[in-house]
Order: sequence, then C-alpha cells, then structure tokens
Amino acid sequence: MKKIKGIVLLGVLLVYFSGHSQDTLSISKSDLFQKVADKNLQIKIAEKSYQSAKADYNQTNTLFLPNINVSYTGISTTNPLMAFGSKLNQEILTPADFNPAVLNDPAVTQNFATKFEIQQPLINVDGIYGRQAAKTKMEAYQLQTERTKEYLVLEVTKAYMQLQLTYKAVKVLEKAQTTANANLKMVENYFKQGLLQKTDVLNVKVRVGEINNQLQYAKSNVQNTSDYLAFLLNEDSKGKTYKPAEELENAIEIEAINTQLSENRKDIQAMNKSSEAYEKMMQMSKMNFLPRLNAFGSYELYDSTFLGTAAKGYLVGAQLSWNVFDGYKSIGKYDKAKADFQKAEVETEQYIKQSQMELNKTNRQLKDAENKVNLSQLAFEQSQEAFRIRQNRFAQGLEKTTDLLLSETQVIQKELEYSQSVFEYNFTKHYLQFLTK
Repeated sequence: MKKIKGIVLLGVLLVYFSGHSQDTLSISKSDLFQKVADKNLQIKIAEKSYQSAKADYNQTNTLFLPNINVSYTGISTTNPLMAFGSKLNQEILTPADFNPAVLNDPAVTQNFATKFEIQQPLINVDGIYGRQAAKTKMEAYQLQTERTKEYLVLEVTKAYMQLQLTYKAVKVLEKAQTTANANLKMVENYFKQGLLQKTDVLNVKVRVGEINNQLQYAKSNVQNTSDYLAFLLNEDSKGKTYKPAEELENAIEIEAINTQLSENRKDIQAMNKSSEAYEKMMQMSKMNFLPRLNAFGSYELYDSTFLGTAAKGYLVGAQLSWNVFDGYKSIGKYDKAKADFQKAEVETEQYIKQSQMELNKTNRQLKDAENKVNLSQLAFEQSQEAFRIRQNRFAQGLEKTTDLLLSETQVIQKELEYSQSVFEYNFTKHYLQFLTK
C-alpha cells in the first residue's frame, strides 16, 4: 500500500513540475517583426480607428446617392377626414359620399397603402465640404496607423536588444560566479594552511552571496523582458521564456545619419491632415448658411383589401430650402469650428517644434553614447588587466583578499557597463533613424 501511495505521489509531482516548467524559445529579430505586424494589439487598435474613419467617409455617399424607402400601411377608421381621404385615394368616391350625414359620421373604412419614396440630394454645398473633411480624417488615421507600425518596429527592436542585454548580464554573472567560487575554494585552502584569517574567508563568502543575488536578479530581468516581448506579440507568456537567436552586439558601428526633420514623416503628415480636416469642417459650417436643393418623389398603391393595388398614383417634386435664422445655432457652430481649426494649427506647429527639439536632443545623445562606449571599453580593458595582476599577486601572497574582491567587482561592473553603453548607443541610433524616417 505504501509503495502504491509513493508511486501516485511521484506521478502527481511529475505532472505538477511538467505543467510549471519554463519553455525557452529561440526567436530572431526578423520573426519578431513579422509577428508584431500580424498580432500586436496597438496596431489592431490603430487599424480599427482607420476603419471607423473610413466608415464615416462612406456615410457621406448619401450626398450623391438617393434615399429609398418602401412602406406598407393598413388602417381602419371612422375619422371623417381619414375615411374620406382613404376613399379618395382608393378612387371609389360616389356622389352619395358627399352626403353631409355620411361625411360627418362615416362607416368603418379600411385602407391599405403601399408606398415607394425616393429622395435625391441635388445641391448641398455644406455636405460637399463635410465629405472632404471625412476623407481627410480617414487619410490622417491611415498615416497614423502606418506611424504606429513604425513605432512598434522600434519598440520591438528595443525589447529584443534588452533581452539580449539581460542574457549578456546573466552570462557575465555566471562567469563571475565561477570565478568567485574558485576564489572561495582557494581562500579556504589558504585558511586551512593558516595563511589567511577567518575574516578573509567570510569576506569571500559574502562576495559569492552577492554575485548569486545579482545572478538571480538578472534571471528575473530575463523573464520580465521576455514577458514584455510576449505582450508586444500578443502571445501568452505563461511557461514561456524567449531567448534571442543573435547575441548582443559587442561593438558599435559609426555611420552618418540625416538629422533634419522630414515633413514627410507619417505622424507629421497625419497632424497636417488633421488640421486640414478641421479647416474643411469650418468651411462646412460656413456653407451651412447657403440654401439646399433636393428632389423627391413617391409612387403609391391603395386598396380597401389586404395587398390590393386597385388605385395608383405618383408624386414628384423639388424643394429649395434656406434656413434663414436658427437662433444663432449655425453661427455658434461656425465659431466653434473656426476655433477648433485654429487650435489644430497651433497643435501641429507645437508638435513639429517639439519633434525638432527631440531630434536635436537625440542627436546629442548619440554623440554622448559614442563617447560613453569608448570610455567604458577602455575602463573594462583596464579592469581586466588590473584583476589579472592582483590575482597573480594574491596567489603569491602579495595582495589582500579585500583588494582582490574589489578588483573582481570592478571587472564585472565595467563589463556590464560596457554592454549597457553599447546597448544605449545602438538603440539611440535606431531611435534617431525613427525620428528622421
């Protein structure tokens, strides 16, 4: 019985750990770009906004296309006016129906009417400007969608580079862990031989513990970055860890980048289109003071029986309407549309100046990042050489344990700082290209 219970418990544990194991998936940058274009939620939201604006534009087709209605109505009435009109429409009036007694107190009269109505806009100047505004708004959303895709490419690039950086940090700290354990073993041997004190051993153990903590923190950063990458790809991150197929670049490549702000940048074009749409709305409000011309017509079938079509008739006509005064409603709409247009113009000007400022700032940051890479590379090389010398002198009993630990710490720190500086330079370069795209 105990053996059976043990087998069952073992099976449960195997199922539990298999269900909670982490799958490490290798992924390349090219795969990311394709997935983010197909799955990213922010892109889908932008595309739906464009589709909504396109639907608004399609609604303006009513400016040129007719409005057609079909209705079927059945009534039963003793109302004098309705009864007389129903018989008249049914073309069944007789001289007896003009008897005042019959007119004033008619019998129950039934009427079934089939009606086809058509309304055709002819001249609506304000509607033309409204259609132009809707089209411009649609184009602005389309440009904004394209800019969102460009931004997501940048964001995915950054997340992928951060993932590379976190794996680099893990690799550096694992190497440092190996070195620290070797130093601990060496110090413990020296302590057993009476060459070192107990405090030296404790100092090295503390250092080993610090590196273990840093390594665990770095591994947590790997999972955090992997989760964010899964979020960008709209994938479930549970039980999954991404691993970059390419390692973090260990050097930088200097290249000339155009630092002039382009007016063809998608977001700037979208802002200009938005201002243009507000201008069209203002013109539409202004044209609201002009008259409108519309045509209309109807074809009607009447009978006293259900689905009957005994009597027929049609009506055609045109209407010229002019809203001369509506209590300042139209004037208020025009003033509001004018203020919105002026506000959009100022916002566009502000956005362009802010974009130029960001471009200038990023350009300076790229130069600063280049200098930081050069300095951190030199510092890393110097720390490596210093650690090698101190390690050799320590083995000969010429260096203190604390000096060795300090030198080892500096090597790890400078290597991580160098990797961080390379990351910052390469991302700043990508960001600068995004700003000038």
